[in-house]
Amino acid sequence: MFEIKKICCIGAGYVGGPTCSVIAHMCPEIRVTVVDVNESRINAWNSPTLPIYEPGLKEVVESCRGKNLFFSTDIDDAIKEADLVFISVLSNPEFLAEGTAIKDLKNPDRVLIGGDETPEGQRAVQALCAVYEHWVPREKILTTNTWSSELSKLAANAFLAQRISSINSISALCEATGADVEEVATAIGMDQRIGNKFLKASVGFGGSCFQKDVLNLVYLCEALNLPEVARYWQQVIDMNDYQRRRFASRIIDSLFNTVTDKKIAILGFAFKKDTGDTRESSSIYISKYLMDEGAHLHIYDPKVPREQIVVDLSHPGVSEDDQVSRLVTISKDPYEACDGAHAVVICTEWDMFKELDYERIHKKMLKPAFIFDGRRVLDGLHNELQTIGFQIETIGKKVSSKRIPYAPSGEIPKFSLQDPPNKKPRV
Repeated sequence: MFEIKKICCIGAGYVGGPTCSVIAHMCPEIRVTVVDVNESRINAWNSPTLPIYEPGLKEVVESCRGKNLFFSTDIDDAIKEADLVFISVLSNPEFLAEGTAIKDLKNPDRVLIGGDETPEGQRAVQALCAVYEHWVPREKILTTNTWSSELSKLAANAFLAQRISSINSISALCEATGADVEEVATAIGMDQRIGNKFLKASVGFGGSCFQKDVLNLVYLCEALNLPEVARYWQQVIDMNDYQRRRFASRIIDSLFNTVTDKKIAILGFAFKKDTGDTRESSSIYISKYLMDEGAHLHIYDPKVPREQIVVDLSHPGVSEDDQVSRLVTISKDPYEACDGAHAVVICTEWDMFKELDYERIHKKMLKPAFIFDGRRVLDGLHNELQTIGFQIETIGKKVSSKRIPYAPSGEIPKFSLQDPPNKKPRV
C-alpha cells in the first residue's frame, strides 16, 4: 500500500490549522505543511500568538512546529512535494466543535473518509485511513462514497441545529406558560431515545457551520426538486432568526419600550465560549437590533479582538453609515462595560461571567438595573441577584416576580418579530 510521507493542507483557518497540527503531532514521521494565500495569517501561525484561539492548540503547534509541521505561503511547491493534499476537507469532513476541537481530533467519535469507487479512489482512501490509524481505532474510521461523506457532514450539522431550534421554540412556550425550559429539557433528555445533547436553550446558534450547512442542504433540495424537504430545513434557520429577534424585543419591552440613548453592556461577542470565532454570532444580530433602536452598546469579550468586533458590526447588512462609531464602545473588562449601564446582556456563555462581582456591578449601574441572560449562565444566582436588586430576564423562564410596571408608549419597535433580518445569509 502507498505510504504517506508528506501532507499539504490548503487553508490555514479554523479547520485546516488545528486538523493538520494534530496530524503532525500524532504522526511525527509525516511532514505536514499548511499553506494559505493570506501571508499575515501564516505569519501568525509561525509566531507565539496564533491566529485563532482554541484550548490546547498552542501546545500542540509548539510541540511540532519547525520539526514536522510547517506553515507557508508557497502553495505550488507544497502541492508538488505532497503525497496527499487536503482541501479543507469535504471528502474527509470534520466533525469538530470549536472550543473542544483538539479533544475532538485526538479522540474522535468517528473519522469519515469518502472516495471514488474506482481502484485509484480506493487506494487514496486506504492511504488516508493509514494516517488516521496512527491514533484512531480502525473501527472508528468509516469509508463511504464521496456523496455519502459530503451529505453526512451536512446532515450531521443540520440535525444538531434542528435540536437547538426545537428547544428554542419550546423556550418561547415556556415563557408564555410559566414553565422552565431547563426543567423541560432535563425531563425529555432523560428519554434514551432523545438524549440530553444540544438541548440548551439560548439566544440562538452561531458559528460558521450550522447555518451554512443547513442552507446548503436547503439549496441542494431545491436544486433537486424537493421543495417540501427544503422548506422543512429552512424552518430551522427561520426559528433561529426568530429567537434572536424575540430576545432583542424582550430587552426593549423590559426597558420601558425604548432603548434610545440608553447604555447597554453586551457581555460576550464570540458565538460560543472557548473560541474567538464570531462568524454568525448571535451577538452580532442582537447588537444590530439594539443599534437600530438607538442604544449605546459597550461590548466586552475576553478573546475577540476589538478590530474583529468593529469589522463584524460595520458590515453593510448590520449597520449603516456611522452607527458603529456613534453607538459602539469596546470595553477592556466587564466592569467597565457595565459602569453606568441600564442593562447587562449576556450573549456568550463564558465561565467568567458566573464569577463577576455583581454587587459591585449593581452599585455602578443606573436603576432599575436589568440583567438579560441569553445563555442561562446565571441560573444558580437568581436569588442572590434579586436580593442585590437586579431585575432578571432569561431564556425560557419567568424569573422576576416583581416586575417594575411601565405604561406602554404605543410606539411599535422598528423591527417586527415576523420580519426576516436585514442581513441575508449567502447560500
